[in-house]
Amino acid sequence: MLTEDEKDTLFDAICEGDRDVVVELVTKARDAGEDLGKLLKDAMIPAMARVGDEFSAGEIFVPEMLVAARAMQGGIDIIEPVLAVTDHEPLARVCIGSVKGDLHDIGKNLVIMMLKGAGFEVEDLGVDVSVEEFEQAVRRGNQVVCLSALLTTTKPQMLTVVNHLRKACNGAKVVIGGAVITQDYADKIGADAFGEDAPGAVKAVKRALGIAA
Repeated sequence: MLTEDEKDTLFDAICEGDRDVVVELVTKARDAGEDLGKLLKDAMIPAMARVGDEFSAGEIFVPEMLVAARAMQGGIDIIEPVLAVTDHEPLARVCIGSVKGDLHDIGKNLVIMMLKGAGFEVEDLGVDVSVEEFEQAVRRGNQVVCLSALLTTTKPQMLTVVNHLRKACNGAKVVIGGAVITQDYADKIGADAFGEDAPGAVKAVKRALGIAA
């Protein structure tokens, strides 16, 4: 079992992006039979929340956030197979993809790491995702659809997806984001929430689901 000092070290290692220490401590916890769901909730998710807050406040930047997210992912890679065979429930199931015609994935991938770090189960649909692929993802049980777009020319695809899902999958929440996306555009097309950056995307998904941020 990890001591309180080791849990504090794990928290700091995620914040500082020390993947080796994260992997070492999570592996130790797993091998000792520790409740990994509780470790994730009590030490790891709060660490990524701190990173997100620091980024939003302009105290750190994308490179630091990316390193922290990769460190967190190192721990999640160890935890996920264990939780998959237990009754641990994620906060919600979320799918994400860059809309049709958009091949950019750096921002999308960072959002994925942040969502996983916040306790969500995430299905990565990739880039250039069609309306039908988003619909199929909802039918597989995803409760939130996250749409990403980096190009002005692909923005209209978001409206197409929102309109389609409203008709085909009533009840699915749609969250949008990307470099060319604004809250005004989200309101205009009827999206449930808008995330201005990766930490903002996590908060947007929670808002869409009615979960306290």
